[in-house]
Amino acid sequence: MNAVSPTAPARERLLRAARDVFYREGVHAVGVDRIIETAGVTRATFYRHFPSKESLVVTYLQALDTAVRERVGEVPADAEGAARWLRDFTWGIADGIGEPQFRGCPYINAAAEYPSAEHPVRVAIAVHREWLEAGVRTALSRSGHPDPAEGARRWLAQRDGAMIAAYLNNAEVAARTLMAAVDDLVGVG
Repeated sequence: MNAVSPTAPARERLLRAARDVFYREGVHAVGVDRIIETAGVTRATFYRHFPSKESLVVTYLQALDTAVRERVGEVPADAEGAARWLRDFTWGIADGIGEPQFRGCPYINAAAEYPSAEHPVRVAIAVHREWLEAGVRTALSRSGHPDPAEGARRWLAQRDGAMIAAYLNNAEVAARTLMAAVDDLVGVG
């Protein structure tokens, strides 16, 4: 966990506090007072930036989504580059699930706390998952996979399973299994 810098802008401190505390403890388990205290802001400052806790949760998930998109970039147009993009992206996930503070996928964790598919939190989760599946489908299509749509669905299921298995059981085995699955999808090995 990174400490929340007292010199960072208030909105950034609130989002960092939300990310750290929501991920460690769960969204419903953490109240606004805890976020305010962790961020080192006043209640008025919180509500100036976020009209509700739910709006903070949505913004937190959207910020995670933006960070992932920026980190992985666009899928290259060439077959080899697209396959490498997918392997590198998957390797990043496999590497992350081995971290000692890993507590599962923040999107899966949040989805478990918001059962209604129409809730704004679930909508933010759906946007991220649709982007994930579309990116993988594009990478598989460009790398010559015979059924990119089915391959992308399998990749997403394997990724979800690896994240859950890493948190519940053995992260090393989950990471190896995830990488083997992506190698199968892109024809490596």
